[in-house]
Amino acid sequence: MQDYQEFLQEVLISEERLQERIKQLGAEISKDYEGKDLLLICILRGGVMFLTDLMRALTIPHMIDFMAISSYGAGTRESAGNVRIALDLTSSIAGKDVLLVEDIIDSGNTIASVLAMLNTRGPNSLQVCTLLDKAERRESEVPIHYRGFEIPNKFVFGYGLDLDEYYRNLPFVGVVHPGKFILPE
Repeated sequence: MQDYQEFLQEVLISEERLQERIKQLGAEISKDYEGKDLLLICILRGGVMFLTDLMRALTIPHMIDFMAISSYGAGTRESAGNVRIALDLTSSIAGKDVLLVEDIIDSGNTIASVLAMLNTRGPNSLQVCTLLDKAERRESEVPIHYRGFEIPNKFVFGYGLDLDEYYRNLPFVGVVHPGKFILPE
């Protein structure tokens, strides 16, 4: 596999900016959910880094659970539009205040499907926290309650976001240089 610097066009959001904004989100969420039964649901795999940093920024008790949703095929950059639950929650969300933690919202189709499904399970409240919002690509309306950054319609990677399953470990969000990263056939 290539060194990421060969296809990095630019660092869109530095590690310092990410951490500063996550601390702000943690303070806002802690204030809004004070005294509530907060359950953070992380959408795997991309949301893991954001979830762990966000958890450390929260000052209130909370629980976590995970879901794995498939809408992108391996080796593609576009959602296939077919949302499939690869891993479901291990606990009930009935009566809980649920905050869905996502790495990026692009078309909104996947998260809209997840929200519709989770709403049928009887949560007390259900809101969305996303690190990145690619609003200009939106096809489905999604109520975003907590937003880290609104970003342009560029192909990004790092800080949990992958390039064909690699480079999630980078501490920043980078933009792929057009034409430099070729997905395998």
